[in-house]
Formats: sequence, C-alpha cells, structure tokens
Amino acid sequence: MGLTMSGAALRAGVLEAIVLGGHILLYPTGVLPERPAATATTTTAHERPPVLLLHGFTDNRSVFVLLRRTLGACGRRQVESYNYSPFTRDLRVTARHLARRVEELCERTGQDRVDLVGHSLGGLVGRYYVQRLGGDARVRTLVTLGTPHSGTRVAPFMDAHPLVRQMRPDSEVIAELRAPAPGCLTRCVAFWSEFDALMDPTGTARIEHPDLLVENVQVTGIGHLALPAHPTVIAAVRRALDGPRPTALPHPGAASVA
Repeated sequence: MGLTMSGAALRAGVLEAIVLGGHILLYPTGVLPERPAATATTTTAHERPPVLLLHGFTDNRSVFVLLRRTLGACGRRQVESYNYSPFTRDLRVTARHLARRVEELCERTGQDRVDLVGHSLGGLVGRYYVQRLGGDARVRTLVTLGTPHSGTRVAPFMDAHPLVRQMRPDSEVIAELRAPAPGCLTRCVAFWSEFDALMDPTGTARIEHPDLLVENVQVTGIGHLALPAHPTVIAAVRRALDGPRPTALPHPGAASVA
C-alpha cells in the first residue's frame, strides 16, 4: 500500500509540474478581462443555464481553457469567465462584484439562473456570494475545485496577504460560512483530492454544512493545479452540470473512466 501511494503521489507531482508549465505559457492570454458577448442570447438559444468560471488566487481565466471548451461544446450553454482584480484584498468585496456580474449575465442572456464553477479561491468567492449575499436565488449549481471551504493552514509565511488570512481556518470569512444558511437553494458540488498540496488538511476542500445541499466528490491522483485541466475532472464537472450527480472518481488511469 505504501509503495502504491508513493507511486500515485509521484505521478500526481509530475502531472502538477506539466500543468504548471502549460499554464505559465497560457497565463498572458488570460490577463485581460473577457469581453462579454455584445448581443443578447435568448433562453431558446441554449439548452442549459449559462456558466461563469471563477479562477483562483493570483491566477486568471486562462486556467479554464480546456474546461470552457468542453462545457460550451455543441452550443448547449454559454460559458464565460470572470477575472477579478489581482489587487483584491477582500474576497467579500469580490463576491459583491460577482453579484453584479451575475445580474448582468442573466439580463444579457435572458436566463433567470446561472451555474458557477470556481477553482480554489474562486470557489470560496462563489460560495460566499451564494450563502451570504443571497446569490442562491440566481445560482442553480455551484461547483468548486480544490477550494478551502474550512480554511487551509498551508504556507504560513504568506499570512501577510489579506486574502490568504481570509482562507485560514480561524478567519472571519470561514466563520461566516460556518453560520446557519437555512433554505439555501443552490446545489453545491465540491471536488477534492488527497494529493492537493494547497489544502491543509486535505479534507478542507469538502463542504461540511448541515443547511447546504452538497455532493462531495473525491478525485484520486490529481493535484491542485490539475483539477480544472484534467479530462477526468472536466468530464465529471460537465456531468454535474448536466444532471446525474457523481459520487466518486476512480484513479484517472482506470479503465472504467469514460
């Protein structure tokens, strides 16, 4: 068992390095905010609600290149990305900006509700909007990928940054998210991996809240950076937004993976 886990950890580490290299190359393409479609889209043009993608800390929309292509395939849904400011110091402020972006997206597409997919900090921003700012009235499904829902203790040397402090287990933001949220209408799907090196403890990427409708999906053999780019996870996110709810993902190399 120990040798097996060591081999899986090694493969996950190699995959993280490959993804990091590709992301460094793509990063400049996502620096500028996306320009929303100028023309309105009617509710009959797409089968499903629009999706808004939220990137993580110090990142940008380029992390979603593959995920966006898959979710928007065949024109079944409109998919857009939201770049929040790299100078953000309070995720609650970003959540309020997200609220306005969602309202604009609904008005432009003629849809009443949207789906959100957030990687890392982006998932926390989306959850704060849903749970604390009334966003559940607009968000049908919130998917999070490697998000520190209960706070993470990793990299204590970065506590000088306000956003990092807000992601600590004892922060005011995490305390607000632990507060009761009766009647929350949004379905939450949280993907987490035992090889996510930025989650300490690893299980913090799970949503544990008695008032929320939650599906926690364990991913095996995939690290933090690879979560929004790995085909196994991308396929599972698409299924989560399309209908059937996943319960667990086998190792990405398993023969049973479609």
